[in-house]
Amino acid sequence: MGMFSTINIAATGMSAERLRQDVIADNIANQSTTRTPEGGAFRRSRVVLKPIAENPYFRLPFMPDSWDNGAGSGVRVDEIQKDDAPLRLVWDPTHPDAIKTGPQTGYVEYPNVNIVTEMVDMIAASRAYEANATMANGAKAMFMKALEIGR
Repeated sequence: MGMFSTINIAATGMSAERLRQDVIADNIANQSTTRTPEGGAFRRSRVVLKPIAENPYFRLPFMPDSWDNGAGSGVRVDEIQKDDAPLRLVWDPTHPDAIKTGPQTGYVEYPNVNIVTEMVDMIAASRAYEANATMANGAKAMFMKALEIGR
């Protein structure tokens, strides 16, 4: 591993968590959007992360190779998925987006965004970002101490 790989790994984590926070903020902002350009109510989005395992330097002992891809080189955003959970139905026949025909006549489809879930996810993303920032700062401090040894 190179000297700056620790900082690079932390940077990939910070970048991924920042995007995750942006997606969560978008979910919160659209929690009552009943009409989107694609049609229908807004659907909650979620970020799917994938490890970057291009440099498997370290493998766990007694672990089959199919289970252990090595220490890796950080994370990357694999995709942003739309949540297929059912939409919330609220009775409001006067709403312009109320369903006009069928057994659900008079109901309005609201997004499948739960504010409590979003806030918990936001706190988790914030803590993960802070952990990566602490790791980068620790690596930087370690490099500075290593430079002081040579004096």
